[in-house]
Amino acid sequence: MTRPDTCPASALHAQPTEDNIRELVYAFYDRVRDDAMLGPVFDGALAGRWDEHLPKMCRFWSSLVLGAKTYRGNVQQAHDPVAGVEPQHFSRWLYLFLDTVQSRYEPAAAVQFMEPALRIAQSLQLSRFGWDYTIPAEQQALLERVAPRRRPAGHGHDLPARPTGEPFPARFVGRSMDVDENTPSA
Repeated sequence: MTRPDTCPASALHAQPTEDNIRELVYAFYDRVRDDAMLGPVFDGALAGRWDEHLPKMCRFWSSLVLGAKTYRGNVQQAHDPVAGVEPQHFSRWLYLFLDTVQSRYEPAAAVQFMEPALRIAQSLQLSRFGWDYTIPAEQQALLERVAPRRRPAGHGHDLPARPTGEPFPARFVGRSMDVDENTPSA
């Protein structure tokens, strides 16, 4: 496996690009493979398939963060058959991912990865462990730090207004929720 980990620790990327997303993905999965908790789970699911999985993850993050629309797949479906996944695996995955992102990107660029990662992890956990499952407090705290809820003005913690539209920094494939379903598409 080629490991394009060329980002010096002191040079943080101001914006995500195809190249630095590839560096991020490969560096992150190197950490996953070396991790005592996550390594065995990932190796069990991807044994002999790492060379096809990593480019797919590059396409996934490029599609999500850059809007490249090169990833085609169902995230829920892809993770359903992975055996042995427990709640602590999600927290560890998030810690390694967010730490890797933070070590490579300036804060404004890092959030473009962090918020979707946290929301996807929550969605996967609820799907896997049931809708009554409580997201671990450390994950909720991370999400609140990365993407605080918008509160009405005058209720403390006032934040700048956020325009309506997509909930993530990158647009998802498809139409916006602001589009009237009864309006014919062009």
